[in-house]
Amino acid sequence: MKSIFNAADNQEVVARIGKLSTDSKGQWGKMNVEQMLVHCQVPLEVALGELKLKRGLVGFLFGKMAKKSFTGPKPFKRNLPTDPNFLVRKSENFEKEKQKLSQLVARLGQAGPMGVTQEPHPFFGKLTGQEWDLLMYKHLDHHLTQFGV
Repeated sequence: MKSIFNAADNQEVVARIGKLSTDSKGQWGKMNVEQMLVHCQVPLEVALGELKLKRGLVGFLFGKMAKKSFTGPKPFKRNLPTDPNFLVRKSENFEKEKQKLSQLVARLGQAGPMGVTQEPHPFFGKLTGQEWDLLMYKHLDHHLTQFGV
């Protein structure tokens, strides 16, 4: 499995983000490309400890059970419901959001497993550095694939 903490894999993700354009269309889902860029920033900010989100009831009830499948080797399924903490309704400037996402990916890669937050994930609860890595890589891969890069 690829890793955000591996320099080559991290650069590959950043390069894929760089291939996005305002004309990129989602192959599934409801988000446009700008909304996807902002949506993907939120979990990275959580992983870096820059954004703290409260756990909701659904996360308390089902997060631990779901964690195994989301941090396992299989890719995310299409059209899964999104935790309300990660829903994005507005988007800013496309180039600005693309640059911000690329910077967050690079920063998380540099931080490594010891640099992730010790705070619980708002849905899955307590995560190890390896679980944060798998979750962040798979989430980014899911949405970059969604938009054809």
